[in-house]
Amino acid sequence: MLVLGIESTCDEAACAIVRCGKEILANVVSSQIDLHKEYGGVVPELACRRHVDILLPVIDEALKQANLKLDEIDLIAVSHGPGLIGALLIGLNAAKALALALDKPFIGINHVEAHLYAAIMSHPEQIQFPCLGVILSGGHTTLVEMAELGAYEVIGQTVDDAIGEAFDKVAKMMNLPYPGGPCIEKLALQGDPSSFPFKPGRIKEKPFDFSFSGLKTAVLYAIKGQNGKAIKELSEKDKCNIAAAFQHTAFNDIINKTLLAAELRQSRTILFGGGVTHNQRLKQMFTEKTPDRCQLIWPSPGLSLDNAAMIAGLGYHHFIKRGGDAMTHEAHSRLSF
Repeated sequence: MLVLGIESTCDEAACAIVRCGKEILANVVSSQIDLHKEYGGVVPELACRRHVDILLPVIDEALKQANLKLDEIDLIAVSHGPGLIGALLIGLNAAKALALALDKPFIGINHVEAHLYAAIMSHPEQIQFPCLGVILSGGHTTLVEMAELGAYEVIGQTVDDAIGEAFDKVAKMMNLPYPGGPCIEKLALQGDPSSFPFKPGRIKEKPFDFSFSGLKTAVLYAIKGQNGKAIKELSEKDKCNIAAAFQHTAFNDIINKTLLAAELRQSRTILFGGGVTHNQRLKQMFTEKTPDRCQLIWPSPGLSLDNAAMIAGLGYHHFIKRGGDAMTHEAHSRLSF
C-alpha cells in the first residue's frame, strides 16, 4: 500500500510517500524559519499564507522523488491536529480534495502520536509493547504508556510551556536567533552547567508533570537581575554558562521523571519523538543515566522534526485497523491521545 502523507500543523509544509508504513520513498519538508525568525517565533497568519503557496509544489516534488503518479497512491493521510487551526485546515482540505479527485480513502492522524511512530519507523526491529513514550517538541512535553499503537495512557505532561517553547523563550531573553534550541545547545557546549543554581519545577501531587515557567524566570533573573534591569552586558562566557545550566536543569528533570515512570510501569523500552530529541546532549545524558535493562529508541534525524513520513507511516497502520475517515472529518487545534 502506497500512502501519501501531508503535514501542516505549524510552520512546515510537508509531503511524503511511504510504502506499507515503513519504506520511505519520498519525504519533502518546506521550512519557514526564514519567514518567522525576525519575529522570534511563528506568526500563524504568515504560516498559513506560506502553506497556501507551497503545499501543492511540495506534493508535486514528493511524487517526483518517488517516481510515482497520483493515481498510483492508495491512501491519503493527513495531520488533523493538534496545531494551528488555519494551517491544519489547509492540509486537511488539500487531503480531502485529493481523496475526492482520485476516489481514494483518506485518514486523519494525530500529529503528536505520529512523533512517537517516527521512532518506530527509524528502528529496524519490531517494537515490543508495552513501552514508554516521551514526546519532546516545541508544543508538547508528554510521557505516555503505550500498550500498542493507538492505545495510550498519559502519565505526565507540561502544565505551562513545552520544552521546545522554553528553549525558544530563553534564547530570546539572550538575544539569540529563532529557533532557539540549536543556539542554546551550541552555547552550552562551552558552558559550565553548575555555574547557576537553577532548579526544575515541581507540581504538587503530580510527580510526572512538568513546569518550565519557574526555570525561565530564574534564567531571566540571571540575565537581568532581580529588578528586571540588566546590570551589565552579558559576556560570551555568561551566555554559555546560562545556556549550559538551563539546558542541564531542564533535561535532568525530563530524564529523572522518565526513568521513574519507566521503573514504576516496568517499561523496558522508551520511545522518543519531537524536535527536541535532535539535541545531542539530551541523548548523551539519557544514555549515561539509563540502566542497561532499558532500550532507548530515537527517531532518525530526518524524522525528529515535523515531517509527513511519520503521518503516512502511522496512517497505514490506523487505516488497516479501522479504515478511513468521512469527508466531514474536522481539524482540531487541541487533540488528546
